[in-house]
Amino acid sequence: MSRVAATTDSVSAARVVTPRRGVFASIIEAGKPGITRMVTITSLVGFVLSALGHRSGWAELAVLAVGCAIGTALSSLGANTLNEWLERDRDALMPRTAHRPLPQQRLSPRLALSAGLIESVLGLAVLALATNIWAALVSLACIVTYVAVYTPMKLKSPVSVLVGAIPGALPPLIGWAAAGGNAGWPTLAQAGGWSLFTLMFVWQIPHFMAIAWMYKADYSLGGFRVLAAEDPTGVRTARNMIGWAIVLLPATLMPVWAMPAHVGVVYGIFAAVSGLAFLWLTIGFGRLRTRDAARRVFFASIAHLPLLLMMLVGEALVRRFVG
Repeated sequence: MSRVAATTDSVSAARVVTPRRGVFASIIEAGKPGITRMVTITSLVGFVLSALGHRSGWAELAVLAVGCAIGTALSSLGANTLNEWLERDRDALMPRTAHRPLPQQRLSPRLALSAGLIESVLGLAVLALATNIWAALVSLACIVTYVAVYTPMKLKSPVSVLVGAIPGALPPLIGWAAAGGNAGWPTLAQAGGWSLFTLMFVWQIPHFMAIAWMYKADYSLGGFRVLAAEDPTGVRTARNMIGWAIVLLPATLMPVWAMPAHVGVVYGIFAAVSGLAFLWLTIGFGRLRTRDAARRVFFASIAHLPLLLMMLVGEALVRRFVG
């Protein structure tokens, strides 16, 4: 979530210029489709890397993959909708979120709550029935941690960023467990899935800190406690951002250790070089502590993760079918 200092007039203006949408479109919008798309993709990355270690037939894998994608997407839509339902009053105070369906009253709170619960339950049911109970339980952990723990904790402590990174890091484990079919628990216990969890967890911290610095005034308007809003000089924010960028280096290399049959030197070199480049940008933020410097870290982070995942899957597929 991001913030810019605003007045009541600017919030009203945001409401006026936003196109009116139908109820169904507003329900989908409340589920944050962009985030849901990314969650589903990371779940499928975990699925593909896990499936390469199984001997399931193509038909079985196709059913598992479709169930994984649909179940993850529905669960994500549900969790995001419930999050917006809980934060609807605060969203109305912030320019970045004032255009959302609930603040604009394009969606009633009751309908949003119902949609969020139905999507969540359907997502869990699809995962349990089409893949296995373990994938559904991981997804349930995502929903509960995000909605019941992280969302209220944002009002209490900047430490919430660490809690919020948990549901963001769990989707690859949904896919990893789903690919195991009936062997869900042994699959979920494998180191490969947890290396993806670690990578995703650590990556989110500097990524979020860049967003928080860019929109720290907005966070204050909404009453959310983030480090950037309580750090006027930016020294603590920069120190944390750089520290987590350093931790990100070994975290991105963990898959090489955890999945030696799938990834190796090609991914390892890319992860090391891109990780050092990202670290350099966070050091640049530490020197300047400006919005533009934070923006550079933010855009680098949203390029860094997809490229890492593409290299992971790409090398694994080449080794499996070409090498």
